[in-house]
Amino acid sequence: MAWDSDDLTPGPVPLWFQIAERLTASLEAGEFIVGDTLPSEAELGRRFSVSRTTARAALGSLAQRGLITQKSGRGSIVLPRKVEQPLNLLSSFSEDMRARGLAPGYRDVRVDAVPAPADVAAELKVTHGHRVVRVRRVLLADDVPIAMSESWLSPRVLAPDADLSEVDSLTSLYDWLERHRGVRVAIGTEVIEGGVADEELAALLETTGGSAVLVARRTACDHDGAPLEYAVRHYRADRYRYRIELSRP
Repeated sequence: MAWDSDDLTPGPVPLWFQIAERLTASLEAGEFIVGDTLPSEAELGRRFSVSRTTARAALGSLAQRGLITQKSGRGSIVLPRKVEQPLNLLSSFSEDMRARGLAPGYRDVRVDAVPAPADVAAELKVTHGHRVVRVRRVLLADDVPIAMSESWLSPRVLAPDADLSEVDSLTSLYDWLERHRGVRVAIGTEVIEGGVADEELAALLETTGGSAVLVARRTACDHDGAPLEYAVRHYRADRYRYRIELSRP
């Protein structure tokens, strides 16, 4: 963490951007851990021989990228790194987390049979009000709340009058469907949009009301295109992001 003005290069790249890149490199190298406080604007200004305005812009860049949070009286606090999900893969939450070296977890699990709302009925191809099994739970990555998940299962894979006790303790829903119901999730569609957390959702995700969330609506189907699950997940936008790889034809 031996930063100084020699780390900066005169030229077209703004100084604040160069400082932000040095700070990011230090975070990635593990020189700061979650909960640590970064040097203040004044300290960065002294180390890099720049104005406080430039140092403030560098810290602001990290805050915008979700790497730190800036709190009055406490400074710039290092946040957990965002979990990244590629959009070209159809996998379960537990599979995603393990692939990234994180331990998946669940809490506030609730499994019940409910009348299908209109949007759920349309995606599962059942009549409006038809009873379906709903699974609600908070998703964790290394014990940190990442998302609130609400899934509705097609009656053809789990009848609403079935014994739901085994579903309470399931980990990977897709693995459970394959092992216990003989169906495999093969294809699907997902729509992602921005949203804000109300007070109830914010409490479950340990954030504040009005915080940004990513809302993902997924319909998962078998090889023949028959729907198996419709899920809505609200991800903390400061802890989760999506990535899509593009190619030019």
